[in-house]
Amino acid sequence: MHLPEHRKAIDKLDAQIVRLLNERTKHVLAIGEIKLKAGEEIYVPARERVVLNRICKLNAGPMTDEQLRAVYREIMSSALALEKTLTIAYLGPEATFTHQAAIRRFGSSLRYAAQKTIADVFTEVSKHRADYGVVPVENSTEGVVTHTLDMFVESDLKIVSQIILRVQQCLMSNSPRTQIKKLYVHPQSLAQCRAWIQNHLPRVELVETSSNARSAELAAKEKGSAAIAGLLAAEKYHLEVLEQDIQDNAANATRFLVLGRQCSPPSGKNRTSLMISITDKVGALHHALAAFRRFRINLTKIESRPSKRKAWEYFFFIDCDGHFEDKRVAKAIANLEQECSYVKVLGSYPNAD
Repeated sequence: MHLPEHRKAIDKLDAQIVRLLNERTKHVLAIGEIKLKAGEEIYVPARERVVLNRICKLNAGPMTDEQLRAVYREIMSSALALEKTLTIAYLGPEATFTHQAAIRRFGSSLRYAAQKTIADVFTEVSKHRADYGVVPVENSTEGVVTHTLDMFVESDLKIVSQIILRVQQCLMSNSPRTQIKKLYVHPQSLAQCRAWIQNHLPRVELVETSSNARSAELAAKEKGSAAIAGLLAAEKYHLEVLEQDIQDNAANATRFLVLGRQCSPPSGKNRTSLMISITDKVGALHHALAAFRRFRINLTKIESRPSKRKAWEYFFFIDCDGHFEDKRVAKAIANLEQECSYVKVLGSYPNAD
């Protein structure tokens, strides 16, 4: 085929794609109406995962599965926006990795509301000013975000989904690399890129900032300065990316939680998050956790946090495989309630990104 024939074929296919996308959206809107009348949530992570897995199984290339998922993410985002005006609160400011994670989960068609603190994200969702919230919970290099865990002590919000975002730290500036005298960097990004900075920019002045977005904003205003941030920040503040993937650990990733008001239904492959408190006696934690071994449930995480109610009293945050409605998980939780002074299910959600 020659160039004009290829273009004619593309035009014909585009007409079919537009027609089919609108036909698909009509069905989505009809489903949305049924959900709204029944008082159900519009966004269903379990269903989303089923759709994305199915389209990847149908994929024969040359598009990669990741590219196809990105296309469908925007298709789903536009449909969600038509079903209901959804607002997603996230830990701001704009162009941070949390913002990037939120867009990755919900697409670019929805309304995003940056919040100053993690507590503000919880408040916006609790008071129905936002439909969902996105907050960081742990980084593979720097560990757990303790403030997020602490918020669950008083909050009734549920974890409805998780996002695993590979953190790609970038050096960005509007000045040539040889002219960089000052580097704006958030403390966590500094910790993740310390060796690279020492090897490649050993003589620059380091200025710590409140966020990666703030780093990019300052670097954009000042000649001879640079920032370490993500690609979204470079795009927002019109900075040239001089170097990508400068993090010391190539496997560096951050896990984010999507907060909602209702638990997600089972999806076949789930994770459940729990919060427990135990009585102050010898072997209490061992006896409590024995339930997971008894019912052959894999524990994926356990973190302790001071209760802040009484000295030397702790809450334990536990992640395990399975959904809280699964028989084995339900039995393990029932056993926990017998052994613990307090048990709270924080949510069950698809155990994949």
